[in-house]
Amino acid sequence: MTTTEPTPIVLVHGLWMTPKSWDTWAERFRARGHEVIAPGWPGIDDRAVADIRSNPEALKGVGLKQIADHYEQIIRALPRKPIIMGHSFGGVLMQMLADRGLGVAYVGVAPGQTAGIATLPFSTLWSGTPILSNPFGRNGAKPLSKRHFHYTFGNDLSRAESDRIWEEQAVNSVNRVFFEGVASTLNERGGVTHVDYARPDRAPLLVITGERDHVVPPAIGKAIVKKYTSTGSPSVVEYRQFPGRTHRLVSQDGWEEIADAALDWALAHQQAPRVDA
Repeated sequence: MTTTEPTPIVLVHGLWMTPKSWDTWAERFRARGHEVIAPGWPGIDDRAVADIRSNPEALKGVGLKQIADHYEQIIRALPRKPIIMGHSFGGVLMQMLADRGLGVAYVGVAPGQTAGIATLPFSTLWSGTPILSNPFGRNGAKPLSKRHFHYTFGNDLSRAESDRIWEEQAVNSVNRVFFEGVASTLNERGGVTHVDYARPDRAPLLVITGERDHVVPPAIGKAIVKKYTSTGSPSVVEYRQFPGRTHRLVSQDGWEEIADAALDWALAHQQAPRVDA
């Protein structure tokens, strides 16, 4: 007998954040009948924000491959392949997981670039200044100041509103992740974030950016899509830009429109939505 069940969804959070950053989309997707899981990175897991800030030791030295392996183990334990969505550095990890063939569709929400995509606008470099300014802190876990959070995440908000979100959601950086990501942009074959852009059997991929994003401005999203599509691979890769949106695509006012667009696209393009029972 063949049955149709809602496709499970895996949400991958980004740097300076915890799974809590996905609460909006996760609840909306659950209301549509989907099983949604949003695991934390190693060292973050399901810990409270205040706990991570007061004791960030577990974040030190954690790298992108370790995080990708962590998610792969979780995904392979699911009864069926999920839709995988990643925000920011979670979008880098989503692409690494896509290269391992773990999903039926993929959505990068303001995703960082993978190996060999060297497009780095000034606003992106400035976003990483607190980490990159100290190369000796490669394996550290540096806090993100409220001022810098306002630039990177809250640039549509007043400083007071941005500070409130910082209190609720922001945690220390996993510094090694940022160093590995930046180094990989100049090392396509040997970078930690290496993926096969020409892979013919990759499930469909959607890249979403926001017009006012300082961390992943549209130039990066377009460069990612161009890198995939220029290979001649038959795999579907599409791009969508939302006007007036910042890096907080998952929580900025009007996030519902983007969440629905992302899920509707994934459901329409997923490779294997049916299960035999």
